[in-house]
Amino acid sequence: MPEQFVLKTAKYGKDKVRLLKVYRTPQKQVAVELTVRLMLEGDIETSYTKADNSVVVTTDTCKNTVYYIAKHSQNVDTPELFAQELTQHMLNHYSHIHVAHAEIIKHKWTRILVDGKPHAHSFVRDGDEVQTVHVTQYRKGDRVECKSGISNLLVLKTTGSAFYGYYKDQFTTLPEVWDRIFSTAVDCTWTYNKHSVAAFRNIDFQRVFDGVKKITLETFATDDSASVQATMYLIQTRILELFPEVEETYYSLPNKHYFGVDMSKLAGGIDNTGKNLDVYQPVSDPSGLITATVSRKPKSRL
Repeated sequence: MPEQFVLKTAKYGKDKVRLLKVYRTPQKQVAVELTVRLMLEGDIETSYTKADNSVVVTTDTCKNTVYYIAKHSQNVDTPELFAQELTQHMLNHYSHIHVAHAEIIKHKWTRILVDGKPHAHSFVRDGDEVQTVHVTQYRKGDRVECKSGISNLLVLKTTGSAFYGYYKDQFTTLPEVWDRIFSTAVDCTWTYNKHSVAAFRNIDFQRVFDGVKKITLETFATDDSASVQATMYLIQTRILELFPEVEETYYSLPNKHYFGVDMSKLAGGIDNTGKNLDVYQPVSDPSGLITATVSRKPKSRL
């Protein structure tokens, strides 16, 4: 019987809306490529339970809205602000929509250097990492929640990493190492603690993004790493120390393994171990996966 069941959650919208926005001035042009997901919640349950389409703002409308806002926005290059413009538009225009979500992937385009100078209108994709943003805006309280991030930032260091002193039992076969290759693909997010629209739109998002990436790369490079866990935690605490507008950080660091090739049976025996180890084989899986969320301690109410 239908009355025995309840629709607990419902959300819909348009996914994989791709766009390229070009800002043109006489001096230079800016190219911004995004992939957008726009999702809606609200008084839409009858479209599920009663086949009532009158409450449905179509997913095609969501797609068209993305392009409309992109046409008029000066903030497409700052995905946090552009995402909030999308969510604000949906709440303003549709009174039965109470929550709007905008998730954005910003794809990388870097200016080509010509004679050592950035070209005015030519670009190259010089890495696989992307910038990510997830903005949720609630009609109740006009509250904004934002989580920004970096995904697939591939890094490698050839020394300055060790792993020893770990728990051992009858199932442990991993040998201790005092010097090893450390490589990972960084996936990280940081959550802002500014929730009013006015405070949110005053955040210097580019400064935070540049700072998080700089801390991540410099700490990875310079830390005499005792483990992935220790290096990860150091990165996260440094971010929270530098940026008071960030409430918490999440990092996911999968091991990208490089194992020494056994060459002892080649050409009468070649030593490719210890100080002579310089030929490695990349191994994709299985791989370790290390994650952590680091946040500020709750403020005392006393």
